[in-house]
Amino acid sequence: MNILNLTSTEFFLILAGVALIIGVLLIIIGVIVLISRVLGGDVRKIAEQTATLAQKGIAEEVAGLVGNASTLVESLNGLIKSAAGIGVFLIIIGLLLLAASYGLALQLR
Repeated sequence: MNILNLTSTEFFLILAGVALIIGVLLIIIGVIVLISRVLGGDVRKIAEQTATLAQKGIAEEVAGLVGNASTLVESLNGLIKSAAGIGVFLIIIGLLLLAASYGLALQLR
């Protein structure tokens, strides 16, 4: 059997299957990214410790320490937002691939 001798139905079936598999994998990866990055305890611990550090800096009137701590908190917030954005983007692309796979499967009648 020559691999290049595919009928159009077989080709669309293979294409739909590949799109389905990649779509499911992207959804799973997106959910893992959302769970691990956004809900991760490490980022929360760093944010709490930075807030405590900023409060100590305010109490001791150390301007540089407060400025650096607030910059770190802003960076952590940006990190959380970007990780959530990446996870949501992967889920949306996965759903689009699932829809494309379904559309291709409907064409196989």
